[in-house]
Amino acid sequence: MTPRILIVAGSDSGGGAGIQADIRTVTMLGGHPMTAITAITAQNTLGVSGVHPIPPEMVAQQMQVCIDDIGVDAVKIGMIGSAATAHAIADVIETLRNVAIVFDPVMIASSGAVLADDDTTAAFGRLMRLATLVTPNCPELVALGGEQAVLATGATLLAKGGHAEGDIITDRLIGPEGEIARWSGTRIETRHTHGTGCTLASAIAEGLGRGLALPPAVERARLFVREALTKAPGLGAGHGPMGHHLVRPKDWPGV
Repeated sequence: MTPRILIVAGSDSGGGAGIQADIRTVTMLGGHPMTAITAITAQNTLGVSGVHPIPPEMVAQQMQVCIDDIGVDAVKIGMIGSAATAHAIADVIETLRNVAIVFDPVMIASSGAVLADDDTTAAFGRLMRLATLVTPNCPELVALGGEQAVLATGATLLAKGGHAEGDIITDRLIGPEGEIARWSGTRIETRHTHGTGCTLASAIAEGLGRGLALPPAVERARLFVREALTKAPGLGAGHGPMGHHLVRPKDWPGV
């Protein structure tokens, strides 16, 4: 089976994050990526210069036509753009049954650009209640109200440790009953980290879409991200893209 992964996110003109990173990730892992673009951004490795939101009804229409014809095994939600778009996405998600939903609550780009205003962040609560997994980094988790606030929505939480201090990064998978699993690894020293969050969430969605349970899906996704970081091609003067195209998951034992 080829997992059908619907990606709802913004476009990154520099190709490092957003829809572009999502497509590359799902493709390299063997899934079929479908897209609903929420916003067009003008950005490169140095930062975001402009954002043009897509009308909410067009975002929902992109989602629905893919679902109606091709079907869907998992959905990854990234940059949303507005509260109205968040609710339009939720309206479509609510019609799905037995489909894994991975919500990466994108709020701030690697460059520091704010990608979600207060109204949009407030609307995240509805999406978290529909999500299988929520994948915030440390600052995003604080903005969402902390671990308990996320868990209170009924979603499982992947609390990512990449923004924490120290040479060891620890990611924790937490459910309503407590910690399910944790993974630790040495920090990979590189400035080419653009799109790590997008890539991780899309890789998890691809794993869930092919029938993996959450812990192995997260473990596999972390392996993909770490290998892509080590193979970054060194493009751009700022936070450059990772080397998605150089990762060979089919060579991994047991994958």
